Order: sequence, then C-alpha cells, then structure tokens
Amino acid sequence: MIKFSILIANYNNGKYFRDCYNSLISQTYENWEVIIVDDASTDNSVEVIETIIQNDSRFKIYSNASNQGCGYTKRECMKYAEGEICAYLDPDDAIYVDALEKIVQEFTKNEIVAAYSQMMLCNENLSPEKVFASTKKIYNSRYFFNCPTQFAHFFTFKKETYLKTTGINPTLKSAVDQDLYLKILEHGSVEYIKEPLYLYRLHSNGISQQSFKPGAKESFAKVIHDTMKRRGIRKINNQLVPEVYTNQHEIYELLNYQTQKLHRLINKVKVTFNI
Repeated sequence: MIKFSILIANYNNGKYFRDCYNSLISQTYENWEVIIVDDASTDNSVEVIETIIQNDSRFKIYSNASNQGCGYTKRECMKYAEGEICAYLDPDDAIYVDALEKIVQEFTKNEIVAAYSQMMLCNENLSPEKVFASTKKIYNSRYFFNCPTQFAHFFTFKKETYLKTTGINPTLKSAVDQDLYLKILEHGSVEYIKEPLYLYRLHSNGISQQSFKPGAKESFAKVIHDTMKRRGIRKINNQLVPEVYTNQHEIYELLNYQTQKLHRLINKVKVTFNI
C-alpha cells in the first residue's frame, strides 16, 4: 500500500490548524504521515499543534532554530518524508476527505510523476465559496512555465522524482511552489483531476495570498529564468533569453505570447487530442 506524506510548513498559523487536522484524520485513505516543520513561529503555534496532534504517531513536528523562510522550511519537510507520494498542505487550509484516495488512484493507474486537482476557494471560516477558475489541464512541454497560473494546490508528486531534481530552493521566500512544479514536470507526465480536492482559506495573513505583491512577481520571474536556463532554452518565440537575469519585465515580455488566443487554442487542441 502506497504511503503518502503530507508536508506542512507552519509560521504563526496554529490558530487555523484544527480544521487542517480534522481533514487529515478523516481521510478515507489510511496509509499516510504528516510532517510539520515550524519556522520559529512568534505565536503559540507549536503548543497549539502539539496539543491537537497529542500522541498520534502519524504526526511528527520539528522546529527551525530561527526563522528561515518558506523555501528553507519546505525543503526541511522533505528531509523527513518517508512516503512514496508527497504533497504540501498549508496549515490554514484543508483537504477533502477522499483527496488522498483519489490522488493515489491516479498514481496507481497512470505512469506519472505528479497529479494535481482543482481547489475550492473558501472564506476565513473555511466555508466553500467558489472553485478557483484558473486551474486547467495543461499541455506539459519545456515551454510551460505556469505563467499565467494554470495550477496551484493540490499538487502531489513522487518522492523519487523530487530526488532527481535539485529540490526546493531554500533561499526562496515566495514562488517556492512554482519552482517545485517546474522542476518536477521536467521528469514526466502529470495528471489533472477535474474536481476540487483542496480547501483554500482566504484571509489577510495568508502568505501565498501575497502573490500580487511586487516581491512575489520578482521571485517568480527569477524562477522562470532559472527554469529556462536549466532547460537549455536560448530563445522563446524567436526572442533571445537573457544570459543573466536583470529584471522581471524582460521575462514576462518573453511569455506574453502564451496569453494570446491562438496559442491557448493550440494548447487546448493538444490537450484534447493528447498530441
């Protein structure tokens, strides 16, 4: 039976963890573990989480000696993961009760390195409001950079595939997940589950909800440039890829063509007919 590792990087989100915990212990799939790494929270997160998980051996919690940021903490989570399939779950979010079961089914019946689903946007009380509209079935090629965003949570991947990459970049403060997606996708096929398996809580303190901020856009541009260099791409749509990263505008301008109707139509045809 495949073991599933759920990885949680926590920083000051202990007050939301009860919902996350309840969704995990309610899973219809039983062979899982939860790895929690706290990034030197300044609230009582560790005490709250430890009280909730008590002596449940399926949950393991570790702490950074000092605050290191999202990339470092998510990389630490992977150090402790023992499962064949891994996925990150934010401590202020939750997953549907059959999420792990449906993910494992995809890995069992398909030769894939990753699988992802739609996600449900929720209010601060985790009450579902609407499905995140941007998640789509993608055409995975060396020119796919998830820009504009086509998938986010719930992204699951084989641990053996992760170990073939350089892993999560510990210096990244944002665009950490985007970096991981692009590295994993370079090693095989990905399956799309067209239903929400992830409950995403919208609230003012959410780290991933800062994606509109200039710093996050800058980080994502650097991730895309690193990806282009790693894949040996010298030209995008007949435009030269800069040897050295200088600014985000250069990178996003290279990808403007991917938002155009013709490009999106071609990709839709490729996805539909599995070209």
